Amino acid sequence: MTEGVIATPHHTASEVGAQILRDGGNAIDAAIAADAVLCVVYPHMTSVAGDLMAIVWAAGATSPVGLIGAGRSGELATIEAARARGFSTMPERGALSITVPGTVDAWGRLLERFGTVGLGAVLDAAIGLARDGYLITKDLSEHLMRAAELLLRERPAYSLYPPMEAGMLLRNPDLASAMEDLGRGGINVFYRGEIGVAIAAAIKRRDGFVTRQDLATHRSQWVDPIPFPYRDLVVYELPPPTVGLVAASMVLRLEAGQEFRAARDASYRLRDRYITDPDFAAAPAEVFLDPGHEPAGRVDATPRPGDTVYLCAADEHGNVVSLIQSVAYDFGSGIVAEGTGMLLQNRGAYFKLDPAHVNRLEPKKRTMHTLIPAMAARDGRPWAAFGTMGGERQPQLQAQVLRNLVDEGLDPVEAVSRPRKAILADGVTLAVEADYPGAAEMARSDRRVKLMPSRHHWFGHAHAIVVDGPGKWRGAADPRSDGSVEYVR
Repeated sequence: MTEGVIATPHHTASEVGAQILRDGGNAIDAAIAADAVLCVVYPHMTSVAGDLMAIVWAAGATSPVGLIGAGRSGELATIEAARARGFSTMPERGALSITVPGTVDAWGRLLERFGTVGLGAVLDAAIGLARDGYLITKDLSEHLMRAAELLLRERPAYSLYPPMEAGMLLRNPDLASAMEDLGRGGINVFYRGEIGVAIAAAIKRRDGFVTRQDLATHRSQWVDPIPFPYRDLVVYELPPPTVGLVAASMVLRLEAGQEFRAARDASYRLRDRYITDPDFAAAPAEVFLDPGHEPAGRVDATPRPGDTVYLCAADEHGNVVSLIQSVAYDFGSGIVAEGTGMLLQNRGAYFKLDPAHVNRLEPKKRTMHTLIPAMAARDGRPWAAFGTMGGERQPQLQAQVLRNLVDEGLDPVEAVSRPRKAILADGVTLAVEADYPGAAEMARSDRRVKLMPSRHHWFGHAHAIVVDGPGKWRGAADPRSDGSVEYVR
């Protein structure tokens, strides 16, 4: 048995991660097992055919390492090709929005470097749930109802994910079979074997950009997280193509006393000017980390829903992992690769068809990416892993969780539960949970303030683990989710 803790947005995933610890696996094994379960029970928020980012502080290490599990655009992806198909802006759904799935390769790299139990073992519980079924939550039921029109466009997707009431049993035998093949054959089955063939064929059939060659050549990228000082901590964010630097900017501007709207606007203007695949254009970290820098330009006001899962885990050996994974929008592209049961992500929706934009569509490019796991250290040792879902709102929401933990000194449970706020995509309206302190007065005095229901999933499913010492943890799962914290002692 390995002592440890795991926090995820679905209680079943947390329980599976805890069982991996009981069976002797470490925090990384537990996190991937939980993530695989989430790919089954939270199909509106994530998928085996999505992307994954992680920060890992390995036992005995003096600093963390990051993994960018972001898939690239297809080799056929050009602005001209999209326009020839009748689009003047990047389509948000359908085949053109699909990028190479990065999750499975990321699972493989994480297990290869840090894991102890192997891919088959961490997928076993997820396979069983896909095969035998699971009871859907109220959250999933509501998403299925809302997404019925989207999923109806693609009969394979609708047949797997029809409108259903909470408490009904949902099965996905094709996904179970594909994950069994993956567990037996390893990640090559996904990218260079039968699963990859099925994914590429599904995209080609719909005149998309991603080819078998794109899948076969995909690799995750190990990176050094970007550190920045905050109070008595060092906070770590992932570099581009993620918006980790945007979160850092938001935190530092709030620390410098900037008003929330101003901090958000400046940080997001920097995002829109600089963040894209660093293989195509480098982003100057120094301008993000300087709260006095005032960038020119306007914030992209495109509304972008974001459905994602964030989880974190730690163990007695000293391993700490902060992991986030997504299918991009709810139910991704709306396309299921026939025979696999896998929803394909629509991460390509974030590209631009403007040739002058830094994040313009180009072949084999990673788009500006919203997934940002975070970690903080004190005195050279990991102190906290934290993060949240929430699409492009993640930097705003994550900054509030960090400030709750550090500035307010709150226990993780209160830090992730406390009411939050966020600027809408219009760049003007401040959405506030109804129980936010002074929310009603704010709404009465400012027409730019919109009250929203308390504990609404729009404000993210945040989770956190604070490490108080060897074998001493405090964890929290967001009450906005269906999650839980599980301790193994």
